Amino acid sequence: MATILAHITIRAGHEAAFEALAREMYASTHEREDAVLHYQYWRGAEPRSYYTLLAFDDHRAFIAHQASDHHEDATERLRAAIETIRLEWVDPIDGASPLPPTNDQSAAVAASDLERTYHETYPAMVAHWWSALR
Repeated sequence: MATILAHITIRAGHEAAFEALAREMYASTHEREDAVLHYQYWRGAEPRSYYTLLAFDDHRAFIAHQASDHHEDATERLRAAIETIRLEWVDPIDGASPLPPTNDQSAAVAASDLERTYHETYPAMVAHWWSALR
């Protein structure tokens, strides 16, 4: 399982374009990806701040999402709108979330070059202290 909270700051004046793209990505991800468990966008309290919570069956499913045609088609528009992004790997608390624990995974043997690149770029960052509480 892979769960990520993305902290996003949008370039000034790009908020409407980002929100339109978020709606597009939300629809495409839920329509085309079977391994998505949670994928939503929110506005933050500070101007130009947004959050995305993503949860997938496993790390490979997250990588497949990153390498999907609909995500790749949106990449340039995302780069144009996003000023900064920080991915925070989070771990659901058993009994307080229906999502399974976040775990790291190696790239699939049959992974494409693009998937391997994303796997190296976005490794699952599983905090050591989580295991003591599971």
